[in-house]
Amino acid sequence: MLLRFTKMHGLGNDFVVIDGVSQAVTMTPELARRLGDRHFGIGCDQILIAEPPSHHDTDFRYRIFNQDGNEVEQCGNGARCFAKFVRDRHLTGKKTLQVETGTGIITLRIKANNLIEVSMGVPILTPADIPFVADAMAINYPLSVNGRELSVSVVSMGNPHAVLTVADVQTAPVETLGPAIESHYRFPQRVNVGFMQILSRQEINLRVYERGVGETLACGTGACAAVVAGHLQELLDSTVTVNLPGGSLQIEWPGEGQPVIMSGPATTVFHGRIKL
Repeated sequence: MLLRFTKMHGLGNDFVVIDGVSQAVTMTPELARRLGDRHFGIGCDQILIAEPPSHHDTDFRYRIFNQDGNEVEQCGNGARCFAKFVRDRHLTGKKTLQVETGTGIITLRIKANNLIEVSMGVPILTPADIPFVADAMAINYPLSVNGRELSVSVVSMGNPHAVLTVADVQTAPVETLGPAIESHYRFPQRVNVGFMQILSRQEINLRVYERGVGETLACGTGACAAVVAGHLQELLDSTVTVNLPGGSLQIEWPGEGQPVIMSGPATTVFHGRIKL
């Protein structure tokens, strides 16, 4: 069997995107690991699958598999690539899409100049719903990691994020603290870890260690979570430029109870087929 795919990236966060509408696709953890392997497969951070919707009022179902084979709930950079993919592959003619994810419906808007706007939904702050083990909801939580006492903000954007404020992202211990926090027992489903440097109330630098992947060049949900965390701490305004190693995103969040809006580019690298 030959499987058609498209290689894409959102600010360097790269994906294998598969049309599961016009071709039959049965994704398994083993196949996801094979496709994602950078030496023996195609190579990517995540595999994205466009499927027919299961609800009459949505346009597509959007599934995401990490490089390690685990299916996850949400991916912001992937959502932008998903929107460009279904338009470019003529799976839809719409510029505004309602798309099912593992944690609910998101709205994707295709705008001019290769910008995709994604309504990422209302951030989840209740510990049990993130999930995160804590006695009560707080803006910051103490966390003991490798003999160090840290202060982290914890937010779910459909997937869990821990956000640390650091003096400089270039010298932040992403390689050691990232995996230690990712697998911390207080995060039952593991966690994505963001290292945030605040430049001003309207701009931050961010590095993200993604669960099941490692550090990536960009993380859309991580950018959203960082802005939510900074806004709750009264360190950031409602509209923030987030600079990631792969490029910049614009994030807007008016405040609690409101959805986070993310805007940024999506890029097609090449189309291909792989023999299964």
